Amino acid sequence: MALFGFKRKKEDQTDLEAGLEKTRTGLFDKLKTAVAGKDTVDDEVLDDLEEVLVTSDVGVNTTIEIIKRIEARVARDKYVSTRDLQELMRGEIADLLLSNAPDRPADFGAPLPSTPHVVMVVGVNGVGKTTSIGKIAHHYKQAGKSVLLGAADTFRAAATEQLDVWAGRADVEIVKQYQGADPAAVAFDTLAAAKARGFEVVLIDTAGRLHNQVGLMDELSKVRRVMDRQVDGAPHEVLLVLDASTGQNAMRQAQAFTEAVDVTGLVLTKLDGTAKGGIVIGISNELQIPVKYIGVGEGIEHLQVFDRASFVDALFGTPAA
Repeated sequence: MALFGFKRKKEDQTDLEAGLEKTRTGLFDKLKTAVAGKDTVDDEVLDDLEEVLVTSDVGVNTTIEIIKRIEARVARDKYVSTRDLQELMRGEIADLLLSNAPDRPADFGAPLPSTPHVVMVVGVNGVGKTTSIGKIAHHYKQAGKSVLLGAADTFRAAATEQLDVWAGRADVEIVKQYQGADPAAVAFDTLAAAKARGFEVVLIDTAGRLHNQVGLMDELSKVRRVMDRQVDGAPHEVLLVLDASTGQNAMRQAQAFTEAVDVTGLVLTKLDGTAKGGIVIGISNELQIPVKYIGVGEGIEHLQVFDRASFVDALFGTPAA
């Protein structure tokens, strides 16, 4: 198999592979150029590789870490061919991606550590937050769990209506109030209803105004405190939704949100429409937060549990037998 030359037939590609096609194509084209005519991984190849990773939005800090690891391998083994570079990168990237914690299982059919299991979803407007909530609700429902949505984004016009539409698509129930209602009160009422009626999963939507507004971050902290009064330990998860196509801007959003709330997992949307899928690697590694779900299409089914082995295979192709 030629270096970085793995290509599957279109009909055999999984949704993930198809979703990452732009990222893979852009990355491989650059990598093939970087190693063209070279037999070994030398300083020039490493310099070119560094540029490729940075321009693929892996991020400067994570790129430096990857390069240092490859340099150490080259120094240890004395000879590493450019043909070996793909497997080296495959291994290093897999090692940098975090797995989900056992008490926050990503698999929708897995036993829940608490009932109701409360998930607070945060993110700026336009990243696909409400859509992701609907898709997550759908997958939990398909796995046989009862799901309740809480429309605590009471600031944005039509936010509640949008979530209501997704509740209908996913065939789950929703607690909602009027525009301008206290978000914390909506969250409190949603959890009260979940306890009284025995719902297993609660997904709380939140306002998605600009992440650099201090008042908004204070509001998220308030919503979190109020939920804990209703259900001990709630929210049990805080998922941050990020638009992968925005590259390093997604990283800045992630940094701001993690300062305001204890983000436990990431949802990366729009991977199917960008060549900047490398941001998945950088965000997970630099913030030490696992990627939990990824969006690889617009349909209600096009949200997947993130699996680092599958992600690496989608980027580099399944290893040769």
